Amino acid sequence: MDEKTFSINLRLLENYLFEIDFGEFGNIMTDEPSPLGGGEGPNPSALLAAAVANCMAASLLFALRKHKQDPGELRATVTGTSARVDGHLRIVSLDVVLRLGVAAEFLPSLSAVLEKFEEYCVVTQSVRQGIPVTVSVLDSDGSAVKQQH
Repeated sequence: MDEKTFSINLRLLENYLFEIDFGEFGNIMTDEPSPLGGGEGPNPSALLAAAVANCMAASLLFALRKHKQDPGELRATVTGTSARVDGHLRIVSLDVVLRLGVAAEFLPSLSAVLEKFEEYCVVTQSVRQGIPVTVSVLDSDGSAVKQQH
């Protein structure tokens, strides 16, 4: 098994406000929304959703570039749903919509890419073991080129 480790350091500043130190990449602040925290940064649920969407977009980009295709300005939106499960708040689903910056007709390998690109996403494939994640891909015209339910 090809294992790699990584470390990220967190430090409580006050209340629920944490500083997360990414080393050479700098720091960000996270916070819980009111009434627990002051909402001075994204909360951990938002970070998880962003990680899933970012990884999925990067995986699509990687797969397209392997086929020497340029998606143009690639965008992603992720919508998370949380609900009480056994009395505790949990993320129960994540819905990712990726939008290509060009029309599908300008990406001749798109069909082949759409069949495989999700396999490259380390974060989503890991998260899917506990949280359903759906992924849709739209082209620049807003046409669905991949719809997953």
